[in-house]
Amino acid sequence: MPEIIAPMDIEKRSFEIITELLGERVLNPENEAVIKRVIHTTADLDFADTLFFSEHAVLKGVEALRSGCDIVTDTQMARAGINKRILESLGGEVHCFMSDQDVAAEAKTRGVTRAMVSMEKAAALDKPCIYAIGNAPTALFALRDLIDQGRLNAALIIAVPVGFVNVVESKELIIASGVPYIAARGRKGGSPVAAAICNAMLYQIKRD
Repeated sequence: MPEIIAPMDIEKRSFEIITELLGERVLNPENEAVIKRVIHTTADLDFADTLFFSEHAVLKGVEALRSGCDIVTDTQMARAGINKRILESLGGEVHCFMSDQDVAAEAKTRGVTRAMVSMEKAAALDKPCIYAIGNAPTALFALRDLIDQGRLNAALIIAVPVGFVNVVESKELIIASGVPYIAARGRKGGSPVAAAICNAMLYQIKRD
């Protein structure tokens, strides 16, 4: 029978195992907590190779969170997974407009996805935001259009949608946008990954 580990020690032991499995791999200290949190969430060591960061992306994300920025997600799952208690203590909140009636109506009228319209709605918020995209490539397409139009005040874009259609291309558009980003190159990602990246930064603030 396997060893029974106390609940409070499970996460600590998990991170110890992750460190052991990474072996001699050296991670950038700025990005290490984010990478390990994503691996912890997914049990997928590939993210040590596929997560890419613009210069000082994590530091910029942490600074924005400390300043009370909001987080915008493209799924209710990602929204649910983000530690709202810490975020609210910093003056921020999480938005997901995907289920809003006005977003659904406009998307139907225009023949576009709700993800695109929800990003446009988020761009109208009166404060900088971190955009955590784990599902919809079209959300990233919309964000890139808003960047090009000078209509987006993004502190950081987390570009980690999962899937097979337009996923790789959408991430590369954000990487080339000039905006601070954390991106999972390739097809892997997902809402849990987007939430994990946000939480890694929030937990860093809590530890500090």
